[in-house]
Amino acid sequence: MTEIWLIRHGQTDWNLAGRFQGHTDIPLNSRGLIQARELAGKLSGIQFEAIYSSDLSRASQTAAILSQQLNLPILADPRLREISQGEWEGMSLTEVREKFKFDPTQANESPETSRAPGGESVNEVAARMKAAADAIAAAYPDGKVLLVSHGLAVATLYCMANSLSLKDVHGYIPENATPLVINWSPAANGIGV
Repeated sequence: MTEIWLIRHGQTDWNLAGRFQGHTDIPLNSRGLIQARELAGKLSGIQFEAIYSSDLSRASQTAAILSQQLNLPILADPRLREISQGEWEGMSLTEVREKFKFDPTQANESPETSRAPGGESVNEVAARMKAAADAIAAAYPDGKVLLVSHGLAVATLYCMANSLSLKDVHGYIPENATPLVINWSPAANGIGV
């Protein structure tokens, strides 16, 4: 069983503005850099075997700060990206409602299958996150690994590891630079629907 510490990247300006980020490459803001440094200090006494990171800059910047503190290389993996929000990226929820006549209750009723135009569903994110976690667990079957990713992406793994429904995934999105710890075994974890 692999112990995976799921880390959501530090804060960005779009987090503050309530904008859908998705695959748009937004860097950390000054608060996000501080959050990453504070987290690195908290993790400094823990032995990890590897750091895996999304290739988007907000996650890779967070991972770089952790890497410096822990003296571990970063293994970038695009499967660890946030959910693609398609045509919604860069917009606020209010702008999405106005432009797309979007009713948020539809997404709340079936978040695992709903998607923005041109974007991904939660089920699709969960499938690629599971594939990445399975590969990490195969490489470090009894190890402890950091995985730096994005809010909804890490919430999918948290739900799968704890046999929670992906319908409730939004309730498990962690705060920026706050770890969630899971135990992952490829044979034991499936996509919970």
